[in-house]
Amino acid sequence: METNQNYVMIALQLLGSLGLLIYGMKMMSEALQKMAGPQLRHILAKMTTNRLTGMLTGTLITCAVQSSSATTVMTVSFVSAGLLTLAQAISVIMGANIGTTLTAWIMSLGYNVDLTNVVYPSFLLGMILIYKKRHRYVGDFLFGTAFMFLSLVMLSASGKAMDLEHNDAVIAFFASFDTSSHLTILAFLAIGTLITCIVQSSAAVMAITILLCSTGVLPIYLGIALVMGENIGTTATANLVALGSNTQARRAALAHLMFNVFGVTWVLIVFYPFVNMVCHLVGYTPAVGGQTQKLPVVLAMFHTCFNVINTAILIWLVPQMERVVCWLLPNKLEAKEREEFRLQYIQSNLVQTPEIAVLQAQKETAAFGLRVSKMFGMVRQLFAETDDKKFDELFSQIEQEEDTTDRLEIEIACYLEQVSDDHLSDETKQKIRQMMREISELESIGDACYKLARTLDHKQESGRTLTDHQTIQLRALLELCDDALTQMNAVMHGHRSEHDIRETFRIENDINRLRQRLKNENVRAVNEHEYDYAIGTLYVDMINELEKLGDYVVNVVEARFGK
Repeated sequence: METNQNYVMIALQLLGSLGLLIYGMKMMSEALQKMAGPQLRHILAKMTTNRLTGMLTGTLITCAVQSSSATTVMTVSFVSAGLLTLAQAISVIMGANIGTTLTAWIMSLGYNVDLTNVVYPSFLLGMILIYKKRHRYVGDFLFGTAFMFLSLVMLSASGKAMDLEHNDAVIAFFASFDTSSHLTILAFLAIGTLITCIVQSSAAVMAITILLCSTGVLPIYLGIALVMGENIGTTATANLVALGSNTQARRAALAHLMFNVFGVTWVLIVFYPFVNMVCHLVGYTPAVGGQTQKLPVVLAMFHTCFNVINTAILIWLVPQMERVVCWLLPNKLEAKEREEFRLQYIQSNLVQTPEIAVLQAQKETAAFGLRVSKMFGMVRQLFAETDDKKFDELFSQIEQEEDTTDRLEIEIACYLEQVSDDHLSDETKQKIRQMMREISELESIGDACYKLARTLDHKQESGRTLTDHQTIQLRALLELCDDALTQMNAVMHGHRSEHDIRETFRIENDINRLRQRLKNENVRAVNEHEYDYAIGTLYVDMINELEKLGDYVVNVVEARFGK
């Protein structure tokens, strides 16, 4: 009875250690993303000029954030946002697979070196930095590191406490598998894949594998089969994220799966010679006992060799991989996607990486700006339209666009609220506040366009016509507002340093001067009976609404500049 209780406690300690490992790595990754979120975005956007730099970028970022899933999800997000091409994304994902091998080396270190001396100083220093708010993200990173190392110490202790090497039942169970059979290898590969898909953490599966191998009960061939399965299972994260994304993002996630499946396939063909080669590099002989301390290193070495060689083969075949995934996922759904209302860049399932989610929201807000500009273009067409049927069709389209702008504001705002619930850097919080203001002002531009269209509709129904002078002056005012919207979109799609806010103020001053002059002229013209009061009222309504639209544009640009 006491023995059973001991096993229960050891099992709970093992599960708790795995949970602590996953939490520690998540904490490390998120802290690093907060410290370097904007820099990571710029690196990914700029350091992917060719396949080799893309691969190197993926490797370095994954080594930094200690999560290939974070890098891959980030990359899928960038493809969805149109910041990376599919070919660039494939090379970054290849690099992420190399970068994630560092995790295996850290774990193997935990089984060969006493990390206790690192854990407690990290906790102490991390706590001090967290309370000194200026460096709280460094503190979070140290806390995550300490949790990760503590979990490795606990896992090592759990492995020793389980004493599996002297448990006849466990030894007999693993000994019953024929390690020389490819069917056995395939079975363990499937088990590794399934567990990783369920746990959603390749680090946890790697930790279990290293634990079982380090006790000597799990033969190295079966352990390596589990690691191969983990390589396939880890692609589930990106593919799940991509389910709600556009076709390009789904293709990037599929390329990740293809990369790992290809690697596993060629390794299976040369499995035993390849594993023996890796063992030889480490100085481990499978047939000789008493070398269990080398097994974690063998697993880490295999993981590295597998991903490095696989990348070395496939890095030259990126265009071919791109063609294959495009063939497997054709573009036929895109037309339907464009017809239906949906956010172009924001995917709600990407809120789990808030620093990157902000970039998605920025792209969506910029697209919102283009949408209201297009809506204003419809108003200009409506102003010039003389055919009643075409006028009605165009007015109906503007009504639909006004409804869409309302929905866009609500959905982007809800998304930003979700993101803001997480712990964010001060810079990211400021960006969210700016975008909240931007989308509110953009929706106001949409309302102004609809009010202009309604005024034109009233004019059409009443049968009244503007004088030639009024038409010319309104066209000039419409042209200035169009210039303001063009400048606004240039600012929203570029970097602030590339633009001068004074240009927006100059256009706004021109709009204000023209509005005042036209209103004064209107008072004189009505008094002198050049046209009746009713047409003068419609004329002034349009002038006032165009001036308000110009104000909303200035507000958007000011928000973008952080004014």
